[in-house]
Amino acid sequence: MTAERTGRPRRVRMSVELPLWRALTGYRLVTLCYALVQFLPNHRDYDHPLGAALYMGVLTLWTLLTWNRVTSAERCTRGFLAVDLTLAVGGILLTGVLDSAYRIEDGAATLPSVWTAGAVLGCAIKGGWRWAAPAATAVAVANAVERGGLPRDTLHDVVLVWVSSIAIGYIVEVARVSERTLAHALRIEAATRERERLARDIHDGVLQVLAMVQRRGTALGGEAAELGRMAGEQEIALRTLIAGGLLPRRGAGGAVPDPDPAPAPAPPAPRGPCDLRALLSPYTGATVSFAAPGTPVLLEASAAAELTAAVGAALDNVARHAGEDAKAWVLLEDEPDEVIVTVRDDGPGIPEGRLADAEREGRMGVALSIRGRLRDLGGSAELVSVPGQGTEVELRVPRGSK
Repeated sequence: MTAERTGRPRRVRMSVELPLWRALTGYRLVTLCYALVQFLPNHRDYDHPLGAALYMGVLTLWTLLTWNRVTSAERCTRGFLAVDLTLAVGGILLTGVLDSAYRIEDGAATLPSVWTAGAVLGCAIKGGWRWAAPAATAVAVANAVERGGLPRDTLHDVVLVWVSSIAIGYIVEVARVSERTLAHALRIEAATRERERLARDIHDGVLQVLAMVQRRGTALGGEAAELGRMAGEQEIALRTLIAGGLLPRRGAGGAVPDPDPAPAPAPPAPRGPCDLRALLSPYTGATVSFAAPGTPVLLEASAAAELTAAVGAALDNVARHAGEDAKAWVLLEDEPDEVIVTVRDDGPGIPEGRLADAEREGRMGVALSIRGRLRDLGGSAELVSVPGQGTEVELRVPRGSK
C-alpha cells in the first residue's frame, strides 16, 4: 500500500553513507565481471579447473543474489559481512590449492581477484575503521599464505587495500558524527524557533493583559489591588519562563511592573496576498501619521500579518516609552524585491544598553515581537535611536515571504 493511499507522508531518510553504499554495490558487480574475465580464458591452466569453476560459480551466484544487501547499512548485516569476507578469504586460500605452482609463482591473480576488496570495504562502511582493520588483515594473511610470502607486487596490493579500507572506515565514522551533530543542531534550532513564536504570542497577549490587570487593580485598591498583585507575580514568572533565566528579585513593593500597552489588533487569517495599506491604515490616529504608495502593496497574507504585528509592537513601544504627546510616522515603501516599513517617533530616544537590560529582565518586545518576527520572515529589523532625537525602526521583508 502506498503512502498516498494510507494518507501518511512518505519519509525519505537522507544519509552521508548512501552514496558509499551505492558505490559499493556497483563495485561488487564490476569486480565480479573482472574476476570472470581473468578466470575464463585461463581456466584450463589450473591444476583443478573443475574446482576453480565451481568456486567462481558460487562467487557469481552469491554476488548476484545479494547485490541489494549492500545498498544500505540496515540490509548489510554482520552475518552477511561474515559470509562475504569468508568467501573472499576462502577464494584466496583455494587459489593456492587449485591453481598451478608456476602460475602462483608468476604472480597470477587469485580466483576472487579484486572482488575481495569489496568485502573489506563493506566492513569499513558498516563498522568504520575498527571493522576494516581486522578484515583487511585477514585478506593480507590469506594472500601471504597463498603466495608463500609477500612478494613486492602482492605487498603493494595488500597495503593499498589495508590503508584505503581503514581510511574509508575513519571517514565514515567522522561523517556519522557530523551527521548526528547536524541533526541535533537542527532539532535545537526548530525548538528555539517554536519557543520564540510562542513567546511572541504570549508577549502580545497574555503578558500585556496581566500588566493591565496589575495597573488597574493597583489603581482601584481593595480586593482589586490583591488581584493586581497576583497578576504581577504571574507576569514576572511568565516573563522569566520566556527569557529562560532565573526569577528576578522583587522590590519592597512586590512585583516589578512592566506596563505594556494593550495588544495590537489581531492580524487577519492567511487568505492569499494582502494589501499592506489596508492593514496598516487602522493605526492612523491623532499621534500617528501613515504614508503609503498610491497603488496596492501586496504581500503574502501570513507575512503581511507578521509585519503588521511588528509595526503594532513598534507603535506600542512609542506609546509606552515616548510619552503621551509623542508623535509617530509610519512610512510604507514598495520596492521590487522587498517591502520596507519605517516607524519613526519624536520621543526622547532609548538610552544605550536599555534593550539589552530589557531582554535580561524578560521584556522581549523588541527582541521577539519585532526582530523575531522579521527574522522568521527572512527579513531584518534595524533600530536606530539617538537620545533626545527619537527612535527609528526599519522593517524589511523580502518578496515571497510566507
